Amino acid sequence: MNIRVLRIELRRSVAPWAGAVVATSALAFLYLVDASWWRGTTAWTAQWTSLAMWTRSLLFYLWPLAVGLGALQGLRDHRSKMPELLTTTPRPAWHRAAAPAGATAITLASAFALLVLVGAVQVLAHTEYTHLGWLPISLVGALFLVAGAVLGMGAGRALPSVLTPPALAMGAFVFTALMHMSLGRTETTTAAGVPGTEPNRVSLLSPAVEEVRDVLVTLSASVHVGQTIWLLGLAATGFALLVAATPRARLIALTPVLAGAVLALLVLPSDPRRMYVVDEAAAELVCDGPVCVTKTHRTRLADLAGPGKEALRLLHRALGDRAPVSVRENTAVLPDGAMPQWSGETVLFDFDDGVIAAAQGEELTRALIAEAMVPGCTPVGWSSWGNEDYAQAVAVGWVLGDLRPLPGTEPASLRSEVEAETRPVWKELKALPRAEQLSRINAMRAAALSCEGDAFDALSGGASR
Repeated sequence: MNIRVLRIELRRSVAPWAGAVVATSALAFLYLVDASWWRGTTAWTAQWTSLAMWTRSLLFYLWPLAVGLGALQGLRDHRSKMPELLTTTPRPAWHRAAAPAGATAITLASAFALLVLVGAVQVLAHTEYTHLGWLPISLVGALFLVAGAVLGMGAGRALPSVLTPPALAMGAFVFTALMHMSLGRTETTTAAGVPGTEPNRVSLLSPAVEEVRDVLVTLSASVHVGQTIWLLGLAATGFALLVAATPRARLIALTPVLAGAVLALLVLPSDPRRMYVVDEAAAELVCDGPVCVTKTHRTRLADLAGPGKEALRLLHRALGDRAPVSVRENTAVLPDGAMPQWSGETVLFDFDDGVIAAAQGEELTRALIAEAMVPGCTPVGWSSWGNEDYAQAVAVGWVLGDLRPLPGTEPASLRSEVEAETRPVWKELKALPRAEQLSRINAMRAAALSCEGDAFDALSGGASR
């Protein structure tokens, strides 16, 4: 395939339109929909891995679109009624197929690269932590689009009907949906008895990825290798169908995709904890004395160090030898529904926690004290409001001698309810002898750190409230 032929294909085929549709629809989806990819530490413009994962998640609908557009391109010869004429020319069939396939591949890969570039410009302005661990995620995403389009072209050439493009696009969409709803999910039950689901290896044949919930999570190397094998099989089958001229040749053309699927499933990990793994380099701690954050958030250490050290000082004054001795960003990544695990010696926090995210300066000190006293036992991925939040407010008020709402903990409409629940308990606690106060506080912390019992009930002496 020479450059002149490629230029003609880029000017006269569906390929440029395919690239334009993919790029514009993806950017419109990202910018017009106010969703989780704009929020917290996992925003698509906050970190490199988050950028790669969120743009990959868009393949949930971009990949079916690429398959359908590829099938439309594959109908070109049939629409122009030229197949018999082309077979009589001395030009090899693979040579004729390479031009439209190459043009489509270039435009779709460029469209996806543009999408990533738009996010990358903003990531550069938001973080100092740069690495190349995100690159395989994006490269495989681009390969998904290219392989899907080439497969669509081959199917359109083999099944020349106006119904082929929409049918293939819908089939690809159903495939991705099933991979993330039923076929690609395994039902599980957590140690706490909470039902849920987790991805299995079949789900990794889908182009989309799980929703980004932790900035430290990335895809493992075995996932990249397995998906690349699968995609090469898809692309080889698509190209073989473009070249095939007989029914027998079309049947033989299915061999690469079947072989690719088998080999990919042998390589892809079966354990979800080996699919989505913690990026060890990103999770490496950077410390200022007893206050530590991950390398991903090292730019936030300067603002955290002062409030963190002050929180430890106040906690030691209030709790004595039972007080925690360090503050550290939580790097544990647990499956949905799992109970969090806490330490009495270390204040573990998350920048996406509502209490931490809404606080600065003195309020951040209060928020860290709250995390130390009552870290919270809501299962991962769930949200709740109630006794734990009341216990946090009372515990911080006990340490600081001033009962005030914590930042970002409740809507203004609930202020009166929170005041009514916490003020009597706080007054009762402060009226007790020091030894009894410590006894109740220690009982509260024991319940909160072990996630057994009710921390707020412990503050009122165990009476049910």
